[in-house]
Amino acid sequence: MANNAEEIKKFLRTRRDAVRPSQVGLTNYPGRRVPGLRREEVAQLAGVSVDYYTRLEQGRLTSASEGVILSIAEALQLTQAETQYLRDLLRPQPRRNAEQAPPQQVRPDLLRMLNGLHDQPAFVLGRRNEVLASNELLDALFTPFNHRPADDRNLLRWMLLDPAARSLYLDWAQVTSEVVGVLRAEAGRNPHDPQIAEFVAELRSTSPEFRTWWAERTVVERTWGTKRFNHPVVGRLDITYEALSLPGDPDQILFVYAGKTDGDLEKLRILASWYARSTPHTAGATEATGTDAPQLPHDTASGPDPRRA
Repeated sequence: MANNAEEIKKFLRTRRDAVRPSQVGLTNYPGRRVPGLRREEVAQLAGVSVDYYTRLEQGRLTSASEGVILSIAEALQLTQAETQYLRDLLRPQPRRNAEQAPPQQVRPDLLRMLNGLHDQPAFVLGRRNEVLASNELLDALFTPFNHRPADDRNLLRWMLLDPAARSLYLDWAQVTSEVVGVLRAEAGRNPHDPQIAEFVAELRSTSPEFRTWWAERTVVERTWGTKRFNHPVVGRLDITYEALSLPGDPDQILFVYAGKTDGDLEKLRILASWYARSTPHTAGATEATGTDAPQLPHDTASGPDPRRA
């Protein structure tokens, strides 16, 4: 990610441009040159001087008090995730040498728990959207991450670059842009992580959609919700999901999916049965950091083949 001064400048500008005067009780008179708010209007709404806010938006100030951050967030109508992102930018964490950080590992007890979820797809994501572990039903729903090389198990890369992902998600653009927003939040929390910077550079060079969404600077936090799929084996499938932060592992998020209706739950059972018959036997959930994970033939690596059902 760009240095904090440049990112502060671009983030505040994009958010200011996104707020219409009528949203904050201001008159949008004829001849107004900008669609969003002026700097002086943001300053007035936030209760700070125009000079102070101007220097902040221009990147000449790279820190602010909590009260100022919250006032600006209210003036710009930032979401909770966007407010935290602004807080991360203006109150950055000490520089850490991320290259020396140990590989992320999933606790053995958590792996056993994933394997025990037979009717619920489940997986653990790392700080850069790496699939650190997944159970077989998740692999059946998405793509066989357990059979991919350890360095090719990134959820966002798969969603952006694999045509099977675009066909699977009925709301592909919305869901994928939200995951890009999650990566933006992670970049704010870890502004000096070179691996995040390398990953962003890779996706900017390979995906035009990523370039567009990254430039919009939307920030999203993982929570809970519903997703809609069109699976090649079981057809239309609606699921609910929960994103759970793991105690003791703040950089790992556990996702658990469930069928939204009894019909969706039955489809997940059918999918699990099909996958068990159509794939080689494995020991269950596998950590992405391992190097001995079994691999599928090249022509099945991008997802399940419905012809094998």
